Amino acid sequence: MIENSAKPCDTGSERSVVSERFPEVDFTKLDPVYPSKSPKTVYAFTRRAILARGDACLRNLYSRQEKVIAVVSHSGFLRTAVSHRMYANADFRVFTFAESAESDGVPRLVESDLTSGKGGLGHSDEGDYPPQDLDFPPEEQMEDIAEEQGDTANNEATREVPQ
Repeated sequence: MIENSAKPCDTGSERSVVSERFPEVDFTKLDPVYPSKSPKTVYAFTRRAILARGDACLRNLYSRQEKVIAVVSHSGFLRTAVSHRMYANADFRVFTFAESAESDGVPRLVESDLTSGKGGLGHSDEGDYPPQDLDFPPEEQMEDIAEEQGDTANNEATREVPQ
């Protein structure tokens, strides 16, 4: 998943680049739109797109057969779209899924007592940190950028991330 900024450090590499660098990995299932940050794609740096990617991530993890899964990502994406917890550099947290989902059907996470509070390394801020308006650029600003770029992509920013 692409993280929540439009900066180069949060933008993936083109399939041609990564497939050449990692020939042993099968990239054929990689979304052909990836890594476009166009405001019209699922990978856009917008509130709607980022939260949709977080929901898709939770649904995907919930549907997996494995009982223990490690997720490695940037703290900004984890905080705003997945767990609503803060993460210090290289920190970790342990979650399980709640027995009931959110009212919109998105699985809910419950943090383990092992990491509840300050995270696994004890350096993270305590508490719940849901997404704030300041975490994302205004949607109108991104729509203006799309218009300026003549963006004609037909991928909706609210569709689920391809599996």
